[in-house]
Amino acid sequence: MDIAALVTWAITALGGFYMLGTWLARGGARSGNSHLPVPVVFGHFALAAIGLVVWIAYLVADKDALAWIAFALLVPVALLGFVMLARWIPVHRARTAAANGPVQDGPAERNFPVAVVLAHGLFAVVTVVLVLLSALGAGGN
Repeated sequence: MDIAALVTWAITALGGFYMLGTWLARGGARSGNSHLPVPVVFGHFALAAIGLVVWIAYLVADKDALAWIAFALLVPVALLGFVMLARWIPVHRARTAAANGPVQDGPAERNFPVAVVLAHGLFAVVTVVLVLLSALGAGGN
């Protein structure tokens, strides 16, 4: 289960990197047209990256405290992710509505593919569950 959590975390990170790169390339951090606050985006990224490093340290050292620290880091990561999802949904709906009308410039996150957003969220949920189960000792370490 520990390795499965690592794999799902890595897949989640790949989707996150893709969306972060898209957001940055479209001016999300500098143009002021994004509905996603810069501190939320970078806080989500930083805490997730730190958590992944802690999880890898847990896999190497096999210290239960590291598993709990990784899980504790995932809690604010998930909350920030939900904040961004809630702010992205209206942007996505506006994009869908605008598809039938004239094309307008929009927020940087308008360019996130729905499949990537959904996959990122799904793998994130699975990762949180796997990390929690591993921290609890379910399935043996």
